[in-house]
Amino acid sequence: MPNRGTRDALAEKIAGEITLSDDPGATLRKWRTDFDVSQTTLASELEVSSSVISDYESGRRESPGIGVVRRLVTGLLAIDERRGGERIRQYGRVLSAGFESDVVYDLREYPTARSLSSVYRQIGAEEIAAGEADRITGHTVIDSIRAITRLSSEEFIRLYGQSTSRVLVFTGVTRGESPLVALRVVSPTPNAVVLHGIDREDLWEHAADLARIDGYSLAVTTTPIDAMLDDLASIE
Repeated sequence: MPNRGTRDALAEKIAGEITLSDDPGATLRKWRTDFDVSQTTLASELEVSSSVISDYESGRRESPGIGVVRRLVTGLLAIDERRGGERIRQYGRVLSAGFESDVVYDLREYPTARSLSSVYRQIGAEEIAAGEADRITGHTVIDSIRAITRLSSEEFIRLYGQSTSRVLVFTGVTRGESPLVALRVVSPTPNAVVLHGIDREDLWEHAADLARIDGYSLAVTTTPIDAMLDDLASIE
């Protein structure tokens, strides 16, 4: 189970975001869906009707006070803990690495090396260019635009976690040009890069050439992001 410090830090973060948001209902909905909890499940946890949760999220009810927010957050975390606590651990890894969870969705080290091909199969990725290494020991899932616009070069390197023997998964890409060009100024490069949300036909025409020059494997996947994060979380 996640440690208490991680849980408390995440609870404080979620509660703060909801309380300070210009649209608390939308922020609550974002966190509820991030935790893959339905309105009905959360309502059952809090022993209220699902219409209460719906009304808060839609703005039909007055913005929740701190006491209600605390109950909502506690309910989300309690549900996740009963499921094994993977979402809490996921956010804990990102927060402990010094990133915001809207920039880095997940950052994880594997207990042992995994073949790149097996990870690609896990997330439904198609390899476009082969790299110099065929095994990885971790992954980082990144919002492409936010990472490029908000992270310094030093912070970008921290995306590698403990090792460059990992796959960087860039989400929110249209052709892949921006993240691949950004990687050119970072040394060393990761073992693999996955561009999420596009297929081979959408890929920037020079993408495979850059990957071969820098020696990393390049792949694409259109697996929905929540399903992909769940698939990555199941890697043991």
